[in-house]
Amino acid sequence: MNKTVLIVEDEPILREIMKDYLTDEGYKVLEAGDGREALDLFHDHEVHLILLDIMLPGLDGWSVCQRIRKNSTVPIIMLTARMDEDDTLLGFELGADDYVTKPYSPAILLARAKRLLEGRQANGQASEQTGNLLSSGGITLNFLSRMVTVDGAPCFLTHTEFELLACLMQNKGNIITRDQLITKIWGYDFVGDERTVNSHIRNLRSKLGDKSACVVTVIRSGYKFEEPQEQGLS
Repeated sequence: MNKTVLIVEDEPILREIMKDYLTDEGYKVLEAGDGREALDLFHDHEVHLILLDIMLPGLDGWSVCQRIRKNSTVPIIMLTARMDEDDTLLGFELGADDYVTKPYSPAILLARAKRLLEGRQANGQASEQTGNLLSSGGITLNFLSRMVTVDGAPCFLTHTEFELLACLMQNKGNIITRDQLITKIWGYDFVGDERTVNSHIRNLRSKLGDKSACVVTVIRSGYKFEEPQEQGLS
């Protein structure tokens, strides 16, 4: 089945350019010119990725992202002409997976989209180690379904939160720097800083609840995954 991308952009020319690039790669495309139309399309179709402009008439991109994140982990790339770092961090706080500023290269945007769409087939290291499951400290990741459970209860993570947790669990006990996480999760061409990682880690810990202590901050270094009993011994 072809994967479906929802383009939410109020400028018809930009929508058409993005649509052409995506359809040429074999993706199915849905188009929305405002936030409310985007939510209607999202609820009526199976969507695998959203390209979401921030400055929309009526319901803005922030609000659309926030509403979708209440019950979905679909990857979201925010699009904006604004360069304010606080805007970028707000997008990540609301659950966006990536952030692209205008004007952008359609080819670069396509590469970012493909990374999120096709990246679900990756994670070969964990699959080779334990089949499709990776478990530690009461947390279990399923790399086929992209589902996470905490003490047997579902834990709904965004694409990026899942990737961060997987990276830390695959390297259990080892310190992973913020730069290493940026390179692995967002890629070499990502324009951002350490606060991007901090924002996502904060969201991840919030969702892990009682298991949030497994994600350990190593001051001036980065993060690592440890089970509570291991922390007591270190």
